[in-house]
Amino acid sequence: MQPNRIVRYEIPTAIEFGAGLIGKLADHVKALSGTKVLIVADPGVVQAGVVDRLKKPLEEAGIPHLLFSEIEADPDIESVEKGTQIAKSQGCDLVVGVGGGSSLDIAKAIGLMLTNPGNIRDYVGINKVIHQGAPVIAVPTTAGTGSEVTIWSVMTDKKQKLKLSVGSPYNCPTLALCDPELTVSLPPHITAATGMDALTHALESYVNKATHPISEGLSIQAMKMISKSLRHAVVQGENVSARHDMLVASLIAAMAFNSTRLGLAHALALPLGAHFKIPHGTVNAILLPEVMQFNIIGNTSKYAEIARIFGEKTDHLSEREAAERSVHAIRQLKNDVGITQTLSDYGLEEKHLDMIVEEAMTSGNVPVNPRKPTLEDLKNICRAAMAK
Repeated sequence: MQPNRIVRYEIPTAIEFGAGLIGKLADHVKALSGTKVLIVADPGVVQAGVVDRLKKPLEEAGIPHLLFSEIEADPDIESVEKGTQIAKSQGCDLVVGVGGGSSLDIAKAIGLMLTNPGNIRDYVGINKVIHQGAPVIAVPTTAGTGSEVTIWSVMTDKKQKLKLSVGSPYNCPTLALCDPELTVSLPPHITAATGMDALTHALESYVNKATHPISEGLSIQAMKMISKSLRHAVVQGENVSARHDMLVASLIAAMAFNSTRLGLAHALALPLGAHFKIPHGTVNAILLPEVMQFNIIGNTSKYAEIARIFGEKTDHLSEREAAERSVHAIRQLKNDVGITQTLSDYGLEEKHLDMIVEEAMTSGNVPVNPRKPTLEDLKNICRAAMAK
């Protein structure tokens, strides 16, 4: 980091971490002066019984609440409009989001629209939100997106097949209640995909041009915990220690990229996810080793350090050779947790590449990437990720 560079870091979200925290939900609602709660959750979280566990303390405290669960894996921006309309018509003044990134992103956006005029589309971009949103309590049930502390809500415009992002400190939840017990029942394939998403957050933040000492410390710790625990969390779902590590890693990786943005994996992941319905964590996992290979010459020392974090022996290697081992380590991790698909498996063909890379190049994650790409570079990354 250059000595004369100015860095600003803030995280307005309060964080509580530990087992059984959702039992205190009513206390937190009261502390935030909430009088009626909109619970935002996807159908899977409802079916898993997590919402019932949230409702119990609210019912015991006599706090009125209702459920909004019209949320898909890649939530349509219309979900924000529907949820906001329900919340306003029913007099809800506090939002509780529970689930993975989709539920939390929609909950945050609904909170914004309870106090801001117009439509959520008016705030697509960075720092366009006018007013602080209504209080939002985020309860993550996956260890991946870190949405419980980020400034971002990512939604899909399914009519136009576009991913839209709203970024603002006003979009951060008021409180994150992080209970690792809620992630224990997560299936192995979702554990793997969300864990690789968290890794991509930590790694891309660590190597990009906007990194700084605060974000670097968070990224390094997140990568260490993921290296130690992701495999165990996938193959031993009941391993509470591994689940704990992954939930912490996901959270602090998000705290890192909140102030730095990411890189080419995420730039490409958004259009690929929108057009080919590839789960976000999966597409990041497929792209990450290929992006790393492209980026090595842009930050060789950092990639050499990543190799060491992931257990590669580098004592007798040159820095470039050590950096190359980081790609091997991440490719091995991806395969070990069962993500062996390619982009071709989801229908991507050569004829689609112009559209994908042109959309990716508009991402704010491209300028901070450690190596400046051309459109052909992005195509080559996709081609490598399409190969069997």
